[in-house]
Amino acid sequence: MKQKLGSMYNLVSLTGVILSVGAAGLMIAFLAMEEIVGSSNPYAGLVYFTFPVMFAMGLLLVLAGALRTRRRRHQRGREEPSLPAIDFNDPHHRLKFFFFSTAIMVFLLIISITAIKGYEYTESTAFCGKLCHTVMTPEYTAWENSPHARVKCAECHIGSGAKWFVKTKLTGMKQLWAVLVHNYPTPIETPVANLRPARETCEECHWPGKFYSERNKVFYHFASDEKNSPREIDMVLKTGGAPKAPNTTGIHWHIGSEVYYQARDNARQDIAYIRVKGKDGRITEYTDTDKPLAKNEISGAKQRLMDCIDCHNRPTHIFRSPSQEIDENFVSGRIDPSLPYLKKTAVELLSKPYKTKAEAFKSIENGITGYYLKNYPSISLAKSAAIKNAVKEVRDIYSRNFFPEMKTAWNTHPDNIGHFYSPGCFRCHDGKHKSSDGRVISKDCNLCHTVTGQKQENIPAGANTANFVHPVDIGDELTKTNCSECHTAEGK
Repeated sequence: MKQKLGSMYNLVSLTGVILSVGAAGLMIAFLAMEEIVGSSNPYAGLVYFTFPVMFAMGLLLVLAGALRTRRRRHQRGREEPSLPAIDFNDPHHRLKFFFFSTAIMVFLLIISITAIKGYEYTESTAFCGKLCHTVMTPEYTAWENSPHARVKCAECHIGSGAKWFVKTKLTGMKQLWAVLVHNYPTPIETPVANLRPARETCEECHWPGKFYSERNKVFYHFASDEKNSPREIDMVLKTGGAPKAPNTTGIHWHIGSEVYYQARDNARQDIAYIRVKGKDGRITEYTDTDKPLAKNEISGAKQRLMDCIDCHNRPTHIFRSPSQEIDENFVSGRIDPSLPYLKKTAVELLSKPYKTKAEAFKSIENGITGYYLKNYPSISLAKSAAIKNAVKEVRDIYSRNFFPEMKTAWNTHPDNIGHFYSPGCFRCHDGKHKSSDGRVISKDCNLCHTVTGQKQENIPAGANTANFVHPVDIGDELTKTNCSECHTAEGK
């Protein structure tokens, strides 16, 4: 055995052989298991990253041990050639040559397959969402419950082409290091800096030339009263036609025109300056009259070209308010709306601060069951199954929208679609952005949508409503105060 192995007959080289062979065997076993089972998991990183490193370390140990042995023999006066001599007339040499050649080919094949699979793995949602566990749990959970749940993270965050692939992977290495050393922000900061323009990602599927000009939508809400009174708002959303058409109006006018803006904050919520290029090439500038910027602040800053993501800023990582979640559960029938004051009770419980998920779950269960035992004992007995199911669904709502370990809740990241829970449209359409010639960016709601019908407890049945009617008479505040100033606080 000693003569056959030659310089590799030493503890270091033999350890390397065992390490390399073991790593290769594990890679083959795990890859075969994945092909048979047909699924991936966050621990696939062991196969694609850890085992190849073990394999390479083993080969280095084999080489290091062989060189060390040859050097020692040379120091003892033994004459050995600087390179191994191969005599194909010697059957032992031929056998060793073919053995090592075959082994190298097999190992190269395994490493090549692992490298390809590793590349695919780094493009998977399991890698993006599960490998980092706590860090990306809010984003991954939201993605699983979003309209884009079948779209891979890389399709939006990277897109096609080598340039953005390399750029994103380099950024990703910094992020992985931050996770390893536990040096990451809580919550994760948004918006993503230097995100690829939406026209190169979103528009691969959402074809602007086929946008519909209008869309009818019914918004369902429920009051926080004893009956959980249902409310409906029937609305026509003026989406706008194809953005490049000369007569485009409505919401998608913004991406059909060249609109640049400058924000005071990194979250792009406080818009200070807007520059619009008209069809005739004329530039119109609008500034915030409440807190105007100096000319040097405008000329020296970089303005952002508005695209889809400036309004659709949460297309996948969507967190919903407690009120909206309860409304949707009532409409879908997952929660029984006949349970008195359930919306009020559930929203109040969900809006309390909790340090852990376990604490929230316990409070939700005790709060809902205790409320009906105390205030509606007969209903507590008659509808025990519905109450138990309500507890389960409200817990699920918490799990989807609250992540205390990452200091993330439903209202941590503002959603710019609409203006109910965050300023959204009113970041610009607030009636305070004016041009030098006196033009104002209007706050008229009918620019983007028209109310065609409304049902709620303070509107007589069958009555027609031309404008939105607030459930409570708040006078002029309806036009003076943004919706989000009241509704963001508790998700009502």
